[in-house]
Amino acid sequence: MSTTLLGLGGFAAVLLLMVVQVPVAVAMGIVGAVGFFWLQGWDGLAYVMGTSPFESVIPYSLSTVPLFVMMGVFATYAGLSRQLYDAAYAFLGHYRGGLALATMGACAAFGSICGSAVATAATMCRVALPEMRRHGYADSLATATVAAGGTLGILIPPSIILLIYALLTEQSLGKLYIAALLPSVLGTGLYMLAITVTTRLNPGIGPAGEKMDWRNRRRTMKNVWPVFLLFTVVIGGMFVGWFSPNEAASVGAVGALLFALTSRTLTRARFKDSLLETASTSAMIFLILIGAGLFNFFLEVTNAPQLVVQQIQAMGLSPTMFLVLLTIFYVILGALMDDLAMMLLTLPFVYPAVQALGIDPIWFGIYMVTIVEIGMIVPPVGMNLFVIQGVGQVKLQTVIRGILPFVVADLVRVALLIAFPAIVLWLPKFME
Repeated sequence: MSTTLLGLGGFAAVLLLMVVQVPVAVAMGIVGAVGFFWLQGWDGLAYVMGTSPFESVIPYSLSTVPLFVMMGVFATYAGLSRQLYDAAYAFLGHYRGGLALATMGACAAFGSICGSAVATAATMCRVALPEMRRHGYADSLATATVAAGGTLGILIPPSIILLIYALLTEQSLGKLYIAALLPSVLGTGLYMLAITVTTRLNPGIGPAGEKMDWRNRRRTMKNVWPVFLLFTVVIGGMFVGWFSPNEAASVGAVGALLFALTSRTLTRARFKDSLLETASTSAMIFLILIGAGLFNFFLEVTNAPQLVVQQIQAMGLSPTMFLVLLTIFYVILGALMDDLAMMLLTLPFVYPAVQALGIDPIWFGIYMVTIVEIGMIVPPVGMNLFVIQGVGQVKLQTVIRGILPFVVADLVRVALLIAFPAIVLWLPKFME
């Protein structure tokens, strides 16, 4: 068997292991280690096992991982999701589908300090779903809104998956975070448009609520100004050059902790739980990076990624046609596997092709995360669908029944990003 075929066989083996519920970090690590042993023997395996795990977790830039995770955990324990939802409802609740619009706005705001799609979806489901049910919203619209809104948490800075992309591709995390701002606004707007169109076509699934006066609106805004202040300081500080990403992560973690303390919701038990959650989440991310490092080490030896690049170049595809075909491939793949696994497994093959075709790596990072978002809500394996099913105690078919308008909104967003790359690349130009 040629080394190239062995590399492609390793890709298939990882897929097979994930199908039988082996964690992605373990699957990639096992295949990488076994494949390297097959090629280099015990001495080669001993070398790669002694160097690759260390090299995967030693970069100084990885210090941002536990800090940004801690920022999101403290924000969650501070009860910010409830306050953000109340503020959004005060301004949007009186429109048809207003509670769903408020939920989407609150998901975007909470995602700006959380960085996790699953955490955003689970937290907002507990807050928003009971309210929408109480006001007569159909479960299909209510659950699908939270499932789709949760995906905004992996694109809006400080996105954890963008952080992993930056580490794997050696791109500027600051530029990626700034580049994500306009696509995040676009995504939120398209989701809200999907809700508006859906409720106009079927008014009974999302009735309008009562309109609040400006006095009550100002009162709700007083509770959420620290969120916007924290986001502005962390992301704005990176944009104008006040902070490096590592320093910005430190500022964000300390700011979230101070807000949690002043809100008097962070008890001693919750503080301990938040530290344990930060440690377990960070450890999971580091383990994934170690597994990906072993697998990538194996693939580099087999030259399988280079073969993929050669085949794409031989086909004579333009960058646009390549991206269209890649979008179709990723939507299908996203229906079969989780978001992070999809990125880690395909990036070693796809990224060299992206470089060969001259596609901007910052733009491609935003594109990839946007595609990953679609995978999180596409049945049958969309992670957020199962999160909402479990937290909201509804049938999976109910969530799936309402998700189509949001998938369409995501595909429109991808088309706009491909047609107008400046949506992504305009803001990062000011950092050069």
